[in-house]
Order: sequence, then C-alpha cells, then structure tokens
Amino acid sequence: MPSSSRPSLRKSAVAATGLLCATALALSGCGSKATDTVAAGGGESCVDTSGPAVKVGSLNSLSGTMAISEVTVRDAIALAVEQINADGGVLGKQIEVVGEDGASEPTVFAEKAEKLIKNDCVAAVFGGWTSSSRKAMLPVFESNDALLYYPVQYEGLESSDNIFYTGATTNQQIVPALDYLKERGVTSLYLVGSDYVFPQTANRIIRAYADANGIEIKGEDYTPLGSTDFSTIVNKVRASGAGAVFNTLNGDSNVAFFKEYTNAGLNPQTMPVISVSIAEEEVKGIGAQNIDGQLTAWNYYQTIDTPENKAFVTAFQDKFGADRVTSDPMEAAYTSVYLWKNTVEKANSFAVKDIQDNADGVSFAAPEGLVTIDGDTHHITKTARIGEIRPDGLIYTVWESAGPIEPDPFLESYPWASGLAG
Repeated sequence: MPSSSRPSLRKSAVAATGLLCATALALSGCGSKATDTVAAGGGESCVDTSGPAVKVGSLNSLSGTMAISEVTVRDAIALAVEQINADGGVLGKQIEVVGEDGASEPTVFAEKAEKLIKNDCVAAVFGGWTSSSRKAMLPVFESNDALLYYPVQYEGLESSDNIFYTGATTNQQIVPALDYLKERGVTSLYLVGSDYVFPQTANRIIRAYADANGIEIKGEDYTPLGSTDFSTIVNKVRASGAGAVFNTLNGDSNVAFFKEYTNAGLNPQTMPVISVSIAEEEVKGIGAQNIDGQLTAWNYYQTIDTPENKAFVTAFQDKFGADRVTSDPMEAAYTSVYLWKNTVEKANSFAVKDIQDNADGVSFAAPEGLVTIDGDTHHITKTARIGEIRPDGLIYTVWESAGPIEPDPFLESYPWASGLAG
C-alpha cells in the first residue's frame, strides 16, 4: 500500500488479501458490456454499460460515531446524481446509486466496497471519511482495479491509481493552518486528536513543522473514536499554557471535547482551538454557544459568496430542508461526482484505464471555486481557507490563499518534511 513512499502511478495492484477475490475490475466504454473486456488482473469485470443506466456506489457511515459527519456526505452525492440525471446523465446514461453503510468501522467499509465492486457491479464508488476506512478500502480497489472517489481532507503521504482524493491534502489545509497561527504570533501548541491514522500522521507533520519554525509542542493526547470523557485532557490542555490547540478529533467526540473545554473556562481569547475536522454539520451537534469564535481550516464554507455556491446551498436546502447546512466534506463529495462525470465524458468511456489516462487537467467550477485534477497524484487543486465559527452556527472566512493550491501530498516542496514519507 502506497502510504510510506511516493508510488509510481500505473503500478502493479496490491496483493490480494483474504477479503479479496482474484477478479479485477476493468470498465467498458459507453454502450458496451464490460464483460466483453478482460481486466488488467486477468479476470472479467461485471460492470454493464449496455443499458440506459450505469451504477455507482455511495459508501458512507450512516450509523456509529461517524454518522454525525457522513450522513450529509451521502446526501450531497445524491444531490449531484439527481442534478446530473436531470441534465441528461453521463454519456447519455442515467446514474443509479447503490448505497451502503460503512457503520464507522474500517472492516465494514472494506467488505461493503468489495460488495459494491463484485456484486453490484458499480462503475465507481464515492465515499469514506476516516483514513482508517480509506486505508482498509485501498487494497480492495487496487486488487479489483476499481475507482474510489474519497472526499475528505486527510494526512497526505499517499497516492494511488485507484483513488481520486477530492478533499484537501496536507499542504492545502494543515500547513496553511500552521502558517496562519505562526503569522499571528502563536509560539506553542497542544495537540489533541482521535487515536487513529489521520491525527497521528497529521501530528507527526505538525511536529516537523513546529521544529523548523520555533513552535513548542506543549503536549499531545489521543482518545479513541467515540470518546466522551475529556476532563483529564482538558485539564492538561489548560495547565499547559499553550498558545493554541490544534484539534484533529473526529466525529461526535468533538461534542464532548468542546463542552468540557467551555466548562473549564477556556475560550478563543485565552486559548483558541483550530480544528481540521469540524464543519457546519458538527457545529450544530456541538452547539454554537460552545464553539463560538473558534477557528477551522478547510477549503469550503457555506458562507462563500459566489454564484456557484449560492446555487449549491439553495439546491441542497430545497432538497433536504431549509435547516440543513452545507460543509467541506459534503461539498467535496458533490464535486467528486461531477469530476467523475467530466472525466468520463472527456475519455468518452467508463473504463478505469481510460478515466485514469484522461483525468489530468479535468476541472469543475465547484462551490468552493475552480478545482482541477492532477493526473500524476490523483489529487485536486484547492483554495485554503481559515474560518471563524459565529453564533449563528455558520463559519466565515477570515483568511484564504491567493488562489487554488497545487496538491503536494508527499510535501516534496517543504525541506522540513524530508523523511516524513519514509
């Protein structure tokens, strides 16, 4: 699995595990059956594009600790599909969604991904959230030569032929967040995160940045996903005297953390928190009164004032309710469906290799701004934004990059990051 060094794209698939079958997935072009085409792995694909519709998978946590974040991602995928179908579909075919629940468990994500590929015969899968879920799915997609569109910011240091990463990589979110804090005079940090891949790797990167930039790390604590007792951690944070907290907690643990943080008398003026996994959906669960004035680092907020975003927010609320909010991961999921559509149409084919060969330079005028696929890394350009949470529960941009940032998942342009991918 290409998580420790930069892989050469067009690499061999990862060896199959006990979960996986030997059959690999090669998708056919429009109007023909994929079963007429032999896949790269030597087997035959079951994807059928000879009829009026093409299937895609939607794989998100609809239960468990991550449901607070992932249900809205499922809804955004559904909105994109509905709009594309209303506009004539993809290469004249309607998109049919097969939905599955990852249940906040990486092993379940891997099992459901295999089902979608082998039993449901989908042309692509949209979903996943935690890096643990993505890493569990990665060998499934590589050994079956199938496509996953992953919509969430993550820790970087990975690239795969079979994944398109439409959320931010490290140089598009974490590094700009650190630059923002440094420019505002923060000289010490306390790191708080969930105990899994993303926070642990992100904090390794943060420590490397801190060492190179004269920032002291006052403490580092992890807690299992779903944890609700933060009294000990918050007491340690308060006693540390850190200039700011860098928060990589995920899911509903954020609700308990910020309530405890507020109860301990901490606030954005005494010790601000910058979060990279709290968006508008999570603010509703936490309660704006518990997080008012705190900072976030993302690429999209509901409050972005562009025609594309206004249309997106209106369409989402018209479909799912005026009380619903939009957020970065669900916007990236919405965008990923359009990027898949645009790549299929550029390639004039649903076949995996054709999509891979034609992905470079494919763009979409997304609600977050123009995004473009980098065909080498399978990441996309993204504008970095720091936001402040306000009493209305929405997040407002207080800083943004001059334009879309080219993806650098292995941090090759940062001397202080040398050796992190080893």
